Amino acid sequence: MELLKIENLTKVIKNKKILDNISLTVNSGEIVGFLGPNGAGKTTTIKTIMGLFTITSGRITICGHDIVTDFENAMKNIGGIVENPDLYKRMTGRQNLEYFAALHGGVKKEHIAEVVSLVKMSQRIDDKVKNYSLGMRQRVGIAQALLHRPRLLVLDEPTNGLDPIGIKELRDLLKYLAHKAGGGVFISSHLLSEMELMCDRIYIIDNGVIIGEKTIDQVQEGSEDDIFSYTFVTSDNEKVYEYFKSLDANCDRENGGVSVVMRREQIPGLIRAVVEMGVDIYAVNQAHRTLEQDFISMTTGTKEQIR
Repeated sequence: MELLKIENLTKVIKNKKILDNISLTVNSGEIVGFLGPNGAGKTTTIKTIMGLFTITSGRITICGHDIVTDFENAMKNIGGIVENPDLYKRMTGRQNLEYFAALHGGVKKEHIAEVVSLVKMSQRIDDKVKNYSLGMRQRVGIAQALLHRPRLLVLDEPTNGLDPIGIKELRDLLKYLAHKAGGGVFISSHLLSEMELMCDRIYIIDNGVIIGEKTIDQVQEGSEDDIFSYTFVTSDNEKVYEYFKSLDANCDRENGGVSVVMRREQIPGLIRAVVEMGVDIYAVNQAHRTLEQDFISMTTGTKEQIR
């Protein structure tokens, strides 16, 4: 089921087009990443989804409810953090959650305890927020976003301030919410390696335009035009290395073989040439393409040479 659907969304601020006709979806049971350089339009998109910015043109629906014509029902199905959690620092974490629970209405104390446990803040929830680290405030912010049991969770840079253990715990929590509890997560982050571990699909935005959509599997598999690093393990690695050097290829001796950077479509011809040299090939191993390489390739318009 589509939990979030954005259709041809355009946002103009002070005569500047910040978002230009973007469309995307988030389905139940998946985590969707939203990537882009600083100023690309990520936070503007998220603020518009959350109803904090008006729509210039286009349409946004949450669980089938239009955020313009059916705002209240749309917002009942969404929870999120935009930039930093909005918490009262002189209150404890629990007091904050109880306050926001009262605003929603119908949130039981048992559910507050449940979300506190989910974000692993049970031991510190009765401390004042002013004594929390940024990572702790992020955890309580996510607990706050989950109070009314939203089907869609929208997070803007939620890994800010988290140490590696905290990032892993957040990743596990979001995977639980999407893959086991059947919700949907829409998340922006600058930690590309972490997004690769966390997300099922990603959208890339640049200058207010969606320039790509891929599953993580598609990112790693690449296409015929993508550049990869290949390691040749042969009966005469030195001869193969000298041959690759003669082609002015980006190559190196490593892992008991010879690595070379090539487009996928060039590899069959390279294999034939090595065999014709009288060299036996025992293996040709392709390195996985990473989300970082794909991101750089798409946002700069060039193919990165991989080492």
